Amino acid sequence: MQQTSSSPRAASSGTVFQARGLRKVYHTGELDVVALHGVDLELNAGELVCLLGASGSGKSTLLNILGGLDVPSSGELVYKGWALDGAEEETLTLFRRNCVGFVFQFYNLIPSLTARENVALITGISRDPMSPEEALEMVGLEKRMDHFPSQLSGGEQQRVAIARAIAKRPEVLLCDEPTGALDVTTGITVLEAVERINRELGTLTVIITHNAVMAEMADRVLHLSDGRIISSHRNETRLPASELKW
Repeated sequence: MQQTSSSPRAASSGTVFQARGLRKVYHTGELDVVALHGVDLELNAGELVCLLGASGSGKSTLLNILGGLDVPSSGELVYKGWALDGAEEETLTLFRRNCVGFVFQFYNLIPSLTARENVALITGISRDPMSPEEALEMVGLEKRMDHFPSQLSGGEQQRVAIARAIAKRPEVLLCDEPTGALDVTTGITVLEAVERINRELGTLTVIITHNAVMAEMADRVLHLSDGRIISSHRNETRLPASELKW
């Protein structure tokens, strides 16, 4: 990401994101909907963090702001010392392109392209990408690279989406309900892929979910309700994704 013209704000060693007083208000006609109420948080390099909360708690809004897909109405957001709140769209575009990988509930693959070609769409515009083959191997799809999405299961398609997200070697991986459209067994396979990326690449990984069981695989769990972080706790040990049961 290109640096902004302003001086970097102070950030502690290893801190990737610092947020202070993040507030998001959506204006719909005469009604104001407050999605975030003054959120404070710190996210650190190499962490796997679970944002846990019910539908409407503000999880997706917070994730979108962290990823530069949306901007706060007020408050501060700092990425590795550089202010994102109030940043110009060009800066946010570079931030999204170079620093963040996104995984959503639905896979958003191009049906006419193979798994390898879907991942290559990202590697072709990245600064220092993995090869599509390396990214697909990381998610266990080395034997499915030349299959089209219609030839892949839902879990395999989600793993292609993960490979696409991590092929640019992002420092941040943001996952929005990545198992929401999958059955339990397939979902665990997807979470194992996310877990491996976090462990082997040291990527700060943030997963938002309403499924409390998934919190057991995280370093830290933040509970959101009504646009606020109401609790935060650190797991003494992370449960492997393969041992999750729900």
